[in-house]
Order: sequence, then structure tokens, then C-alpha cells
Amino acid sequence: MRKFLGSAFGAAVLACLVLAGWALWSGGVFDGPIARQVRSASVYAAPGVDLDVAAAERIVGNRRLVVAFLAPDADLRDACASVHGAADGTLALMLKRDGDDYDKYACALLPDVDDENFGKAFVAETMIGSGIDEFLDRPLDALKVIAVSYDRLVRTGAVPDGARTISPSLPRYLVAAAALLAVVVGAAGLYFGARRAGRVTALRRERLDAATDDRSALSASAGVLAQQIIDLDGRYKKGTAAFDKKYRKLTTEYAGLLEAIAVGRTSTAALTSRVEALSRKATVLKGQ
Repeated sequence: MRKFLGSAFGAAVLACLVLAGWALWSGGVFDGPIARQVRSASVYAAPGVDLDVAAAERIVGNRRLVVAFLAPDADLRDACASVHGAADGTLALMLKRDGDDYDKYACALLPDVDDENFGKAFVAETMIGSGIDEFLDRPLDALKVIAVSYDRLVRTGAVPDGARTISPSLPRYLVAAAALLAVVVGAAGLYFGARRAGRVTALRRERLDAATDDRSALSASAGVLAQQIIDLDGRYKKGTAAFDKKYRKLTTEYAGLLEAIAVGRTSTAALTSRVEALSRKATVLKGQ
């Protein structure tokens, strides 16, 4: 494992794993149902709550406001704490039915709420749910009142003006960039690898063709030499002793040449040189 991680490939794999883990964590893989919904929406309705979520979303619009309608047994404080990462930068209001009224708990997840904006955050959390108890059975009308209260808080400066922006986390951008880079690098690698493989294949084919041509020329030369020996065979045992000795030596060398050609361990150039040398000897012997 140490050797693997010490290599460039291993380090790249480890970096990708860390990036993927960061993306999953910041993207909300551990979010609860409320945080998972409000990460990309402004309204959450627990199972069993009668609410037209699409209409509720239109009422809230692009305000920096998150409203969650929870079950009667829900813990509003815990619910507010669970959306701190998902609804960051908003004013979140948790609601549940409590008899004939709404039980409310708000948390201002706005910039610098623990420092110079602490007082503004307290006012926003106190005022955002005002006047909604009489709309207990009409949650959309209650949302309209909440929206009006939010706009009033914006005008007084308790809540910063501006629309809520929902964008993917930085790791998701990095993962997308890494995927794009991998595609580009992979495509370039395949292209240049294919070109290199094509050049290597072409050069190998050229060498094979050249070797085939050389072997063909060698076979032709060996055939010519064989015909010369056949022509000299009629004079064997009929000429002088010197001729017979040279003829036997020539045929012995020719047999060795054929064996070398059949084995194929000697280079074609060396074999061709041996054929030419024997052919010259045969020519000289023919003239004696």
C-alpha cells in the first residue's frame, strides 16, 4: 500500500477519493429529510401535512427565507439546527401545529449573526412568525403573512436585501472539472497513442516487407547457385582429381548454406553474401 500511494497513480487515486468524499459531505450526503429538501428549495412539508408545496414555493419566491411545516411531534429546535449547512444565508422558520396555534422556532442563518448582527438576528427571529396563528388551517395564507413580515424586516435592515442563490458546492465544480479534464486527457491520450501505434505498425510492416523481399532475393540466388552446381555435376568423376575435390567442397558448403537458410538464425545479408561467394566459386570451377 505504501508503494502504491507513493507512485504518481496512487497519489492521484488518493486525491480523487478525498475530493469525492469532500463532494459527498458538502453536497449533503448526511443530510436529514428537512435539510435535503431546503438545500435546493424554500419550503418543506413533513409527511401528513396538507400543503401545496409548489404554490408555497411561488409565494416565498427568491427571498432568503426557508419555511418548514413539521409534524406535531417534531422538535423545532433540532430541526432548525439540522438545516444550518443546507439553508446557510437564509432566515429559517420551523412550524408545527400546537392545538389551535402554530408552535414556531426561527433561526437566522445570516452573515455575522454571532457578532455585530446579533441584535438584528434576534429581531428577525422574533418577528418572522408574527400574525400567522389565525391561519392555522390555511398554510398558504400563513406563508403570505410570513413573506410580508420578511419584506418588512428587509426594509428595516434587520435582514439583508437580495435574492437567495442556490449553487453547487465547490467540490462539485472540482469533480466536474476533473471529469472534463479526464475526458480531454483520455481522448488526447487515445489519439496520440493510436497515432504512435499506427506509426509503429507501419514501420514494422515495412521491415517485414523488406525482410520478405530480401528472403525472396536470397531464395532466387540460392536457386541460381543450385543450377550452377547441377551443371557442374556432369563433370564430377570425369574430370581431374583437383576438380572433384573442389566440387565436393562446393557441394558441402552448399549443403551447409541450405541448413543455415532453413534454420533462419543467420541474417539475410550474411546468407546472401555466402550465396554470392559460392556462386563465384562455381563460376570459376566451371571454367577449369
